[in-house]
This record gives sequence, C-alpha cells and structure tokens, in this order.
Amino acid sequence: MLIKNFFNFNNIMTVYYFTAASKHFLLEEEPVEEILRERRNFYQTNNLPIDFWLISHASFFQLSEVSSLKKFVNQDLAAVVSTNPHFINWLKLRLQYVIIGNFDADQDLISKNLKMER
Repeated sequence: MLIKNFFNFNNIMTVYYFTAASKHFLLEEEPVEEILRERRNFYQTNNLPIDFWLISHASFFQLSEVSSLKKFVNQDLAAVVSTNPHFINWLKLRLQYVIIGNFDADQDLISKNLKMER
C-alpha cells in the first residue's frame, strides 16, 4: 500500500518528440500532409497504433515545455509530435529548416489540453 501511494501510477510520464516550424512552412511549403498520410497508411496496413500528431493550434505552444519555441520563430507555429524519436529525426533530415526537441508529459496533460489533429 505504501508503495502504491508513493508512486502515482495513473500519471505515467511519456516522452514526446517534436519538430516545429512556422505554420506556413510546414503546411504550405513542405509536403507534410502527404508525408503524414503515407505514414498513417503504413501504420494502418501493419496494424500499428498511431503515435504522431500534427498540431497547428496555439494551445500546444503555450505549454511550458515548448513555449520557448516562440522566441525562435516570430510566426504562428505548427508541429509534428510523436512518441517515436526516429520519426522526428527523419523529419528533421527531410524538412531541414525545422526545430526539434522533446518534453515529458503525462497522458492526461496531453489529452486534456490539446486537441490533437490526426
């Protein structure tokens, strides 16, 4: 009982990786939509759970874990967030002019505060 009360097993922390850039760059200049559609189709074909999200609304960038990004980009931001660091690294190499990073968050924070776009 003491161990169960000491650790909060309901709020398991997950590392989220992201690549971010201006919304204009990610959504209009680069084929991110096509890349994500192809990846989603691959995941569905192989019965893999979707582990990435396209975030293009401001609430994500107000989280304390990623709010410092605003000082690097003066425009509205967009990001691809994933639990897979290799995918984010591949996106960085593919897109080049993006910022990458990561943050820890419990799943409740993510599901309550973000309306993730799949």
